[in-house]
Amino acid sequence: MRQLLRKIKPAAGFAHLLYLVLLVILPVLVFILIRLNFLGLALAVVLLSKWRMLAVKPRFWASNVRANSIDIMVGVATVLFMNHVTTVGMQAGFAVLYALWLTAIKPRGGLFWISLQAFIGQFYGLMALYLVWPDGPTIGLTFVTGLICFLAARHFFDNFNEPYARMLSYLWGYFGASLGWLLSHWLLYYRGLAQTTLLLTTLGYGMAVIYYLDHHDRLSRGLRRQFIFIMVAIVLVVLAFSDWGDKIVG
Repeated sequence: MRQLLRKIKPAAGFAHLLYLVLLVILPVLVFILIRLNFLGLALAVVLLSKWRMLAVKPRFWASNVRANSIDIMVGVATVLFMNHVTTVGMQAGFAVLYALWLTAIKPRGGLFWISLQAFIGQFYGLMALYLVWPDGPTIGLTFVTGLICFLAARHFFDNFNEPYARMLSYLWGYFGASLGWLLSHWLLYYRGLAQTTLLLTTLGYGMAVIYYLDHHDRLSRGLRRQFIFIMVAIVLVVLAFSDWGDKIVG
């Protein structure tokens, strides 16, 4: 099995360089398809790039899809971002970020990098959801918001061998769905960033950092209070300066 993995993902030499080139081809191809207004085809290319998930017995499909869910969210979100913006420069910028994700962030292991992957996946997923589907039905926004939060949390907690990873992931997913349902009645945007995305990103990042520091025995009582104070302050500022009329504000 290890020899097979080395052949698929070579670690050095010309084979590794060729592997990186093949990875970079994907963002370039997506960029070209978006420029040609082939949104559906660009999404299909991103999904087909994950064909190895299903190249196993069907009983492993669900676990493989979950394990690759963060990468899928980042890829799909990138395509939607590129389709949403109108300038070539911004589309190229998203393509470069996607190439950076594929070559420098996604392949990394370790607590820090996998935690970063979970954070990016949740942020990209939520931002894309409320960018392209702001007028979606409440039940749809609620379900997808909760699903994104659950998958990001599961990716994060599995990294720490957390015995209650599934329960904690469901709790974060339930909290995200609840907040998504509540705020879908007052869907506000700050320079294109949905209020739901802003709050879940702030709270998720703060709690993840607290958990990360506590896991490494580096979380003092004072540091915990500082993080909690910052999270509460940001939430209060967002809530206090929001227009709570029954409308969507762009």
